[in-house]
Amino acid sequence: MQRIVVINVKGGCGKTTISTNLASYYACKGKKTALYDYDPQASSMRWVSVRRRGEKSPEIFNVAAFREPRRVTKSWQLKLPPDTERIIVDTPPSLKGLDLIDQVKGANVILIPVLPSSIDMFATADFVRDLLLGAKTRSNNIRIAIIANRIKKNTNSLAALERFLNTLNIPVIAHLRDAQSYIQATEKGLGVHELEFQKNDEDSVHWASIYNWLENIE
Repeated sequence: MQRIVVINVKGGCGKTTISTNLASYYACKGKKTALYDYDPQASSMRWVSVRRRGEKSPEIFNVAAFREPRRVTKSWQLKLPPDTERIIVDTPPSLKGLDLIDQVKGANVILIPVLPSSIDMFATADFVRDLLLGAKTRSNNIRIAIIANRIKKNTNSLAALERFLNTLNIPVIAHLRDAQSYIQATEKGLGVHELEFQKNDEDSVHWASIYNWLENIE
């Protein structure tokens, strides 16, 4: 079983988009997938509820982990089906200290989405420092990667983002474009790769690249 945590202290950087698309990608690959939503905004849970109305979408087990259980223990609330193969964790923003350590505990992989803006880059630089030092991710052999999100090609902001990412010494495994297809997929409870017109599109290629890195496929 592999636990993949999608995390950044900066809100609005696309954690839910990446979490839901990754969960759907794994489910479509036949992996028994669970999606944990720790963000009180519950965006991942709303996506799952829309997905359930579809007839052809592979099932994704889900937990509204941000809710405090009333009639059961927390461990029971977070309990997984025994055949679960992949866990995707959608985290809230502004995590620090013990809350940050708690979220990455038990992770096999950490994915950090970053937007091409100066505010996001400064916030991410501080976050990466806390992640490496405070949470001791490298000493715990946790694989870390960055996903550049909502990218527009041939722009000054993209050039600035790429210069910044090169300073972090963390692999950048995908550049996801700023596209309406992600909004359309979310409205249907799908991953962007599940949209019929997207089957062979550039976005599907990016997600295949992310999947291959996660699965160590050359």
